[in-house]
Amino acid sequence: MSGSSVFNITVCIIGILILAIHSVDLIIKKNKRKDEITLLAFVLFTAFHFALYLTFSVIKLHYASNAMVIAFYTAFYIMNNLEVFFLFRYAHSYMEIAPKTAKVLSVIDLTGLAVFVALDVLNIFTGMFFTASGGVYHRSRTMILSQGYQFVMLVTLFLVAVSDPKLTRREKAAFGIYCFLPLVAILFQNLYKGYAIAYASIIIAIEILFLFLNVQKNIVLAKEEEENKEAQIRIMLSQIQPHFVYNALSSISTLISIDAEKAQAALDNFTEYLRHNFSALTNAKLIPFADELKHIETYVALGKMRFGDRLDVTYDIQTTDFCVPPLSVQPLVENAIKHGIMKKLEGGHITVKAYKNGDVYAVQVVDDGVGFCMEDVDFAANGHFGINNIRYRVEKTCGGEVNIKSEKDKGTCVTVLFPQGGRV
Repeated sequence: MSGSSVFNITVCIIGILILAIHSVDLIIKKNKRKDEITLLAFVLFTAFHFALYLTFSVIKLHYASNAMVIAFYTAFYIMNNLEVFFLFRYAHSYMEIAPKTAKVLSVIDLTGLAVFVALDVLNIFTGMFFTASGGVYHRSRTMILSQGYQFVMLVTLFLVAVSDPKLTRREKAAFGIYCFLPLVAILFQNLYKGYAIAYASIIIAIEILFLFLNVQKNIVLAKEEEENKEAQIRIMLSQIQPHFVYNALSSISTLISIDAEKAQAALDNFTEYLRHNFSALTNAKLIPFADELKHIETYVALGKMRFGDRLDVTYDIQTTDFCVPPLSVQPLVENAIKHGIMKKLEGGHITVKAYKNGDVYAVQVVDDGVGFCMEDVDFAANGHFGINNIRYRVEKTCGGEVNIKSEKDKGTCVTVLFPQGGRV
């Protein structure tokens, strides 16, 4: 057995083992992200590619005909192009490229792939890239042209990654290394014929992708999830303030001697209010908006028990067919009551709206309270941690957004937008 054969077989076996470990890790993971699904497809295809090359490397030690050599190398050339195709799909989903740019890149990608796969097949009849004689593979002078699709797409991927402002230096470096390492390896492979240097470079490049991108992204997302839980706890604690609990229990105590039935209803509302808040501590998932709406109604009922006719709330609910983070709307209603209409002697009116607007679901909390001048408020300041926590959780949990409009002495409107993907 020649030195090149030992090298190639060893590289393939190591590559298959590494890729198998990564594949199993991705397969067993629950709630896979879109980029992890495309990464899994890329890794599985690369493992199959290595397995086919390993099979051929072993078979040709004992038998090799011209037809077999041409068939195997034609398959390898096509699979080299397909491997870059799967890599580009992974990068596309990871970077979330703008729709228009993504469409143009997809056209270039698919067109290039189709052209070079057709050329690989045409090589069987023309020998423009390689031929076989005596069961031995022979490269043609134009063989390097067969790598045209790979060169074009890897350079394109590098330029897209480098110009993406959302990617960190670490992420850009990972994509950059993968783009150039195989290209350099292909050049060396043309000098040291018979050695699968490109396959060894692919193993190294894939490991860099996993360490710099997938593993790092999982760490970042885990940290964000922990921060989301902490924000959720802060919101919950801000909701159950001592003066609110004292006032609610004091009102219930007064009602007991006046109207036992109303007191019982108020106590039920207070219990439900506490239950929902404590449930939010351990529930990091989205909940149906109908559940959040019920919590709002419970809080409003407790508020009316205290403020009476000074508090007037109406509901314009056109749909509840979507999900929201727990405690993402109810605190807005509480803010409208405490900081809006209750600062007016006569009280005021609050409207809670829910409707679908194109591809998003919108929830609005509108009050005719004292309002404020937008230019005078810095929502990034620590004094507004409540609204900041809500905005953070809405953005991180479901990709939504919170918009605030207010006018002094006229009122405030807070609009929360939830993507359509959060449907029940």
